[in-house]
Amino acid sequence: MAFRSPVRVQTGRRRFLLPLSVLWSLLVLLASCWIHGVSHSWAQPSLSPPRTSSSTEQHLRDEALYLKEEAVSIASRYEQPISQAPSDVYVITDEDIRSSGATDIPTLLRRVPGLEVMQTNAVDFNVSMRGNNQLTANSLLVMIDGRSVYIDQAGVVLWKFLPVALTAIKRIEVLKGPASAVYGFNAFDGVINIITKAPEEMKGTSLQVAGGELGTILATAVQAGHSDDWGYRLSAGHEQNQMWADRDRQALNTQKVTALADYHLSSGGRVRGEAGFLTANPYNGPVNAGSHTAIAPLHHAYGLVGYEGDHLQIHGWYSGYASEGLVESFAPLRPLLLQTDRTGDRNEKHALNTYNLDGYYHTTLLQTVTLGAGANYRRIIHDANLLAERTHEDRLGLFSQATWKPSAAIELVGGVRYDLDTFITPTLSPRLSILVRPRPEHTVRFSWSVAYRPPTTTEVALDIRNILTLPGFRQSTSVIGSTDISPEKIASYELEYQGWWWQHRLRTRMTLFFNHISDLIEFRNTTGIPTAPVRPVNGGLADLYGGEAGFEWLATSWLSGFANYSYQEGGQTFHGFSRRGFPHHKINAGLRLTWTPALTGEVLYHHVGSASYPLSDAFTSLADFFPPGTVVPQERVRSYNLLNLRLGYRFWQEHTPDGYRREAELALSVFNALNDTHREHPLGDLLGTRVMGWLTVKL
Repeated sequence: MAFRSPVRVQTGRRRFLLPLSVLWSLLVLLASCWIHGVSHSWAQPSLSPPRTSSSTEQHLRDEALYLKEEAVSIASRYEQPISQAPSDVYVITDEDIRSSGATDIPTLLRRVPGLEVMQTNAVDFNVSMRGNNQLTANSLLVMIDGRSVYIDQAGVVLWKFLPVALTAIKRIEVLKGPASAVYGFNAFDGVINIITKAPEEMKGTSLQVAGGELGTILATAVQAGHSDDWGYRLSAGHEQNQMWADRDRQALNTQKVTALADYHLSSGGRVRGEAGFLTANPYNGPVNAGSHTAIAPLHHAYGLVGYEGDHLQIHGWYSGYASEGLVESFAPLRPLLLQTDRTGDRNEKHALNTYNLDGYYHTTLLQTVTLGAGANYRRIIHDANLLAERTHEDRLGLFSQATWKPSAAIELVGGVRYDLDTFITPTLSPRLSILVRPRPEHTVRFSWSVAYRPPTTTEVALDIRNILTLPGFRQSTSVIGSTDISPEKIASYELEYQGWWWQHRLRTRMTLFFNHISDLIEFRNTTGIPTAPVRPVNGGLADLYGGEAGFEWLATSWLSGFANYSYQEGGQTFHGFSRRGFPHHKINAGLRLTWTPALTGEVLYHHVGSASYPLSDAFTSLADFFPPGTVVPQERVRSYNLLNLRLGYRFWQEHTPDGYRREAELALSVFNALNDTHREHPLGDLLGTRVMGWLTVKL
């Protein structure tokens, strides 16, 4: 799905003054919270919880000053403490989501050390790991409850079109580093699994309405319940916002409806079924080398049936997308360059269908060895006017892994996956991890892994025309896919330490990594003849290396925080638009405060260093034909600082006799409170400040 469309090239100046409207909004909300907290007893629970003994109260106080270690399933496909995971894993909790004031998942992901988040407009985000980011990023596998939402046909993730409500997310697990040994293709430099809340964890009705600048409106409703062994969850949502580049034009208008039902078996497992439908009109699509696509309309439907037990998991799912969109070059190139299909049609029309069946089984032997094995089959179908023909792709993967604990201080994890694909020769993806615990609460891990990304159906079957029109000259160049290409390959080495300190109130983590990337797929004319077709070829090498360090800290029961720093460096032989650009330095930090049980606040800070990103050669080769005064985008973007704020006040809370809690909260959030107007890519929009108000009710 090659989504592209026009972006206005603008210049902007750096501003760090907090807008007066933001200051007034914060003052008004603080004042109202103080008045209500002092004078209204109805803000307290209407049914007081039962009194506890002094020993119980002391236990609760001790537990409130204890950072709990997360259990994660992303690294081994079964739950384990994060310190025992054979990969570098970071977790974003539901409390992190609620307290952030974020309207989308990429904004939440900015806090993760080593994760690259690049926003180009009000809708388009590119997310990848450790310096391997680019426009139309294609190297990160993203899943919701284990079901892939990575679009195999185009190698993209539509971050503003995910079938999940933020209020329904239990946690987000982020695995940094290749994971093809477990998940197969596309888990190239990382995996993200968005895990939603079970019906019993969301019992009742949850409503959230938000609105603010940039014409932003966000509304979600989730109804969940369970009776005996049955559970259900229904969700509906609407989101819309305007463009950063033109606030009079709409960038997004989307509606989502999803449903889930599960049945808990007497054996302890559960059967799960879910389905959903999403539509958007418009969806201001991803930015590409010299163009982007304004998609209108965009539709998505999916369905899943699965069994999930303590040892065995089986899933079958379907995912389908249908879209139309107008391809337009960026403003300076628009009179000169035109992209069409082979018949001259400028509109893209796509129908994407994916069918998947997977299973996994694991068991423990003699309490020291855990064995696991699995398989999956995937059928990928791509029908589009930009392709030479309707294209099919079949994938079959077989994998196994083993964990051996010869002692309490040492753990060895190994695994390998064998993958077959229609377009490439078979691949083997191995993984090895060694975990050493020199002392309780302290772990050192060394990992080595290899992963692959095969060519997409777009790269294999593309058939479009680039038409160049100059005074007295017109030329058409074909861009044609090819099956004569190898998969991209990455070999990764990691050394990580994590430890707990200060009676489990402080955790520190440090990681060193080295990634070697080869056989990158890029479209080039290798003949030197200007009229020869442009085709995909393998070429170039890159070595990306660096480190991350950070901590999470629970200072008191009312104050917690985190901070992390990332450094990355690299050398490469990639050419042209395939060159990797990345910031060398990034800093993330956050503080969360709970002044009273009803009044909370969060401050999040992100510093991203300057970076240079490759641009299409057309911006330089055709610059002489641009209108006078045209500002030509430059490869380098300056560093920027994001300060995001949220202040929330729970003005109603009620405990029911059965222990259920009802509540309502008002909140104010500010994105980019410093008003540091910036671009995150040379072809991206100028991003400014956005203030939003929130109302969240749980009944």
